[in-house]
Amino acid sequence: MRPLLFLLILFQFASCVPYTQLVNFRKTEAFKPLKDHPVENMVRITAQPDDILFIRVHAEDPLTAAPYNIISGAQGANLNEQNAALAGYLVDPDGNIDFPVLGRMKVSGMTTAEIRDMITERLQSHLKDPVVNVRFINFKITVLGEVNSPSSFGVSGERITILEAIGLAGDFTPYSNRENVMVIREKDGQRDFGLLNLHSPEVFQSPYFYLRQNDVVYVEPIKAKTATVRDPISEWLPIVSGILSMGALIVALAR
Repeated sequence: MRPLLFLLILFQFASCVPYTQLVNFRKTEAFKPLKDHPVENMVRITAQPDDILFIRVHAEDPLTAAPYNIISGAQGANLNEQNAALAGYLVDPDGNIDFPVLGRMKVSGMTTAEIRDMITERLQSHLKDPVVNVRFINFKITVLGEVNSPSSFGVSGERITILEAIGLAGDFTPYSNRENVMVIREKDGQRDFGLLNLHSPEVFQSPYFYLRQNDVVYVEPIKAKTATVRDPISEWLPIVSGILSMGALIVALAR
């Protein structure tokens, strides 16, 4: 009975995911006090082909600003997320947008602040004290793989980290491989692949720590999950072994 009990308990522990696999940022000497980890300048988000920009021009007299807006002020106040894209400016394959009155202008490679300043400068000869707002409409990221709620998520601002993206997706599952999180990124017609190890403090220095628009994050499973998928019966083995272990322990103590 004792050998059987030992084997059952051993199997029970072997079927569990190690604690170290479930913890992000393992405590090592590499982790210094917070003051020694200054936040680097966040990634410079720039407009790319196929981006959709929301651009709104304001002036002291709303009527004078109307020709420079696709929609009127009243219509703009009632925009929802779906039809906002239809009222935005699509960046064409050459990196240009067609702006009312001012015509075609190059925006690819520019931040929203740079686009705002450029349009404001061009409007100086047309409007008195123009105010321009620029933001991305279709800034989204996608999280797939071993997370609790894989999906695509819209980002209201221009700053999101890999940690925030995982949080939006409901956090890792117990079978997530935190040492090999992939970020798939497209820029200037090229596709890049970045790998992040969330057990390492060096993740904060990675160029993929801050995500860009349309990034795809993929969390691969650890080998324990792969084995479970190949053999569905193994999902029940830890439960069965736990029951048998408890029963064997009760019998052994009763003697």
